[in-house]
Amino acid sequence: MSITATELSVVNYRSFDECVLALSPHVTVLVGRNAVGKTNLVEGLQLLTAGSSFRKPSPSELLREGASTGRARLSLAGDGRALEMGLELADGKRAFTRNGKRTTAAGVRGVLPSVLFCPDDLDMVKRSASVRRAALDSFGVQLNAQYAKLLSAYERTVEQRNSLLRDCPASELLEAWDESLAATGAQLLMHRRALLARIRMHFVDVYRVIAPHEEPDVAYESTIGELGEGREEVSSQFLGALRERRTDEVRRGLTLVGPHRDEISFTIDGRSARDFGSQGQQRSIVLAWKIAEVEVTRDILGRPPLLLLDDVMSELDATRREAIMGFVAQEVQTVITTTNLGYFSDEVLDGAKVVRVGSID
Repeated sequence: MSITATELSVVNYRSFDECVLALSPHVTVLVGRNAVGKTNLVEGLQLLTAGSSFRKPSPSELLREGASTGRARLSLAGDGRALEMGLELADGKRAFTRNGKRTTAAGVRGVLPSVLFCPDDLDMVKRSASVRRAALDSFGVQLNAQYAKLLSAYERTVEQRNSLLRDCPASELLEAWDESLAATGAQLLMHRRALLARIRMHFVDVYRVIAPHEEPDVAYESTIGELGEGREEVSSQFLGALRERRTDEVRRGLTLVGPHRDEISFTIDGRSARDFGSQGQQRSIVLAWKIAEVEVTRDILGRPPLLLLDDVMSELDATRREAIMGFVAQEVQTVITTTNLGYFSDEVLDGAKVVRVGSID
């Protein structure tokens, strides 16, 4: 059974002193001029579903200027229950709530996962590898609590090992940190590889719908080499790679191999999409990736995510707009922001709730 977001309400949040947004279980289109707060509302939806924001704001940035406290609430319904996810802003801090009780980001994450597609995503293929790793990880942590714990533990271990490499490179403790990093990193690699395999199945199919005469692919490239099958084998490979690079790592004071340095590579017809893909091909890749995220969520949880399309229609041509709206029509609750309703067909608008931002109660 699907879970849907029914209402977002905010007080002293970003540009809003107060706002209540009732959401359609199907498509809600937020239309208005630039800088009226459409993206702020999308960010609120993402915070209360994913537990994080693509903007990575500080608590003070979320609070309306001049206000001392603020809040956001998201009502969810379905699966035989009603839930309220909340965010409290006060004293330069933020705190999540679930049905009024204090929780962590993990406590709001994953009940209704969200997939965000915004203009910044369109450069995912040509930007640094860290952007593509973050795209995979931010999706994975919404679907699997263990993924989130492993990612956090791995990042802490890398940071602590880097400190040791800089300050005490001859310490006997380094070997113990190597073993800890290899064990945690191997588990994270297994999660990443499994998730990317799921994404790849849908990604290839969706891309072929957009560009039938091209052959796309996506692959995980590990800095420890070709990965073995089991966790123990991967951990052993990781440990060997760390020992092999020890001299370089001590010299630079950095951990040079592991999931934090890995690459997710896209190809079209066997050629690097980053190096040789046209802008149109790179955008098709991102579009196919985002739609694949929707389908993988449906595969794993048995229900679709909340799809957030923030001002991307103006960045896509008619073919790509048609492709994404075709998937939206497949029972995916969607919130879209735009400055121009002309990007949408009459059929889409007839079935959508259109809200003019600037006139919300």
